[in-house]
Amino acid sequence: MYENSCEVPLVYGNSCAGHSYDLMVYHYGYEKCKSQHNWTGVRDHYLIHYIASGKGTFIYNNKTYLLRAGHGFLICPNILSYYEADKEEPWEYYWVGFQGRKAQHYLNQLNLSNHQPTFDCQPNDSIAMVVKEMIESKSVLDGRELVLSGLLYHFFAKIKQNKRSSISLHNKKNYSEIYVKKAIDFVEKNYSRKISVEDIADYVGINRKYLSSLFKEIMHTSPQRFLINYRMNKACVLLAQNLLAISHVAHSVGYDDPLLFSKMFKKYKGMSPTQYRRRLMSQL
Repeated sequence: MYENSCEVPLVYGNSCAGHSYDLMVYHYGYEKCKSQHNWTGVRDHYLIHYIASGKGTFIYNNKTYLLRAGHGFLICPNILSYYEADKEEPWEYYWVGFQGRKAQHYLNQLNLSNHQPTFDCQPNDSIAMVVKEMIESKSVLDGRELVLSGLLYHFFAKIKQNKRSSISLHNKKNYSEIYVKKAIDFVEKNYSRKISVEDIADYVGINRKYLSSLFKEIMHTSPQRFLINYRMNKACVLLAQNLLAISHVAHSVGYDDPLLFSKMFKKYKGMSPTQYRRRLMSQL
């Protein structure tokens, strides 16, 4: 029935084994279906199909979905489902079956659930390419489970990146807050590296000018000032550790030049790092 598919030997389709991992691939593959080819039944794991071409019908939780190229559908464990290829334009699809403790967490990020089992992506080959990489991994003898787990995360990422979305006026603010939160998360994890506002904007996926306008609207400051303030506050914590040299503190908060760090610290905190440390010591 399947033109190209694979079961991962470690699991043998046993969902109990999958639950002991954060995420584990059960099986994956590709099929160019014949006219009206169908399947009905219950799975013991999660299964996502991505439609590369053609069209078909998916019936799930007593709802019928007419799907075509670019669409996809989720089947959850222990839920009866039925899907059938169109008579005139039978679909071809790629699929990935998986299970694990964090499966529901990542499906939530994709806005997929029993109540919302379908998605619509911008038509391109990037999602299919990930499954093709899984198929090609059959030649990997050592560490194959790790390769497949990494590709599963990549599969989720490609779906999220390519999902169609329309931002209406009433939820524009929510998206603005999401962008700013993502930028703040990046700063919190990377302040000790030599990063710039351009790096932050690239990570968020918007241009620098738009990021700056969102920060001024929501945080009432610029991304640059937020980054420096965050670094200086972290420096204050490190300066309380008397064993650390000022140069070590500077490097720890993203400054290669201790003199530049001291200059910025005095500008933002009103005193030099040495003076700040002395004041802390005098209060002990």
